[in-house]
Amino acid sequence: MNSQRKHQTGWQRLLFYSLLVLLLTLATGAQAGSGPGPSAAGIEHWQTENGLKVYFMAAPALPMLDLRLVFRAGSARDGDQPGLARLTNGLLNAGAGDWDADTIADRFESVGAQYDAGTARDMAYLSLRSLVEPDWLERALTTFTTVLGQPSFSERDLERARRQSLVALEAEAQRPGTVARRLFFEAVFGDHPYASPPLGTPESVAAIDREQVQAFHRQFYVARNGVLVLVGGVSREQAKEIAARVAAALPEGQAAAPLPEVEPVAEGRVIRQPFPSEQAHIFMGQTGMRRGDPDYFPLYVGNHMLGGRSLTSLLFEEVRNARGLAYSINSSFVPMEVEGPFVMGVQTQAAQADEAIQVMRDTLERFRRQGPDPEQLQASQRNITGGFPLRTASNRDMVSNLAMMGFYGLPLDYLHTYNDHIESVSAESIRDAFQRRLDPEGLITVVVGGEN
Repeated sequence: MNSQRKHQTGWQRLLFYSLLVLLLTLATGAQAGSGPGPSAAGIEHWQTENGLKVYFMAAPALPMLDLRLVFRAGSARDGDQPGLARLTNGLLNAGAGDWDADTIADRFESVGAQYDAGTARDMAYLSLRSLVEPDWLERALTTFTTVLGQPSFSERDLERARRQSLVALEAEAQRPGTVARRLFFEAVFGDHPYASPPLGTPESVAAIDREQVQAFHRQFYVARNGVLVLVGGVSREQAKEIAARVAAALPEGQAAAPLPEVEPVAEGRVIRQPFPSEQAHIFMGQTGMRRGDPDYFPLYVGNHMLGGRSLTSLLFEEVRNARGLAYSINSSFVPMEVEGPFVMGVQTQAAQADEAIQVMRDTLERFRRQGPDPEQLQASQRNITGGFPLRTASNRDMVSNLAMMGFYGLPLDYLHTYNDHIESVSAESIRDAFQRRLDPEGLITVVVGGEN
């Protein structure tokens, strides 16, 4: 009876705290302002004894802690086993210490904590969101550090993960847009690690064994290869203790070697892949820029006008409004550790694919040659700076931003000065950056589908 009453009391406390957090989140979200981002003074940075870089920002308005741990352990580190990074990351919470996946999930759920993990080309991450009530935070952190430092990587779990990856690959092969994106990355990046498909291939996934997964985890999930971000309702002293505890779950290790530089596309070409679909999926682009690039802000603002602001962009006006070739079209720079891609993407009827391609090329070249209209530039700058507070409004937003800053080595005042940099971009700096960084003769165009 006492045990049952204690269990009920625990869940009542958890429900109370969860409702409190929800109400406070709604209240603080409604108060989001339009000023600059957080100042560098509000962001603290240190390094643990074994080399883990830590970024901390106190956010006492909510009794909650958001934690994110990122490693240079994305698909660019797969080597000759595409899919290894993703498989390793996904197996972390499949079993750890003495616990199986169900026990791990129950331990997080019992204290209202949320665990997440994933990979991109540059990085792998683990995230934890927990209430800061001491007993619940303790249980959440114990579970998190065990998942991080003591994954089982059992043969049974690995076989299940392989089967799931093969099913996902089969599903990807049925989606023309996904096929087009894979072909685009392969054509733009060639022999560079960025060309490696993050999910792998059926052959590579089937060949990944337990020793390779263990070796990948042992090499890349180490303190000197990681960045830890803490945002929430804890003091600096508590943050120091939490950071030390997370770091203690990791061997010191070594930072991953820098990725090789990306070779620009030597010559543009068009790649056509038959696919039984009514719509043709088109990707067009080339290498773009890296994080921390000196041309980042001119290229970002310029792309916002070209195709980043969907309903009012130049590409939308020419492709959708003027000619009705597609419902939507977009463009983006994807900054990464080294030069990521610049890409324009659209879906259109097969019979209109060549016309859409020509309009995209012409619109890009005209913008590159003439630069932006001054009034449209000011409108884009207002749109970007006005929307910026929404990108830093919540603890989860800040964790994501600080993880990006720490991972790519951006300055602590990056968020605080962001709008100033946007407002300082001139029409001439955009034209200059686009002319230097984009080569119309080096565009890779991939067309998949349109054959029903």
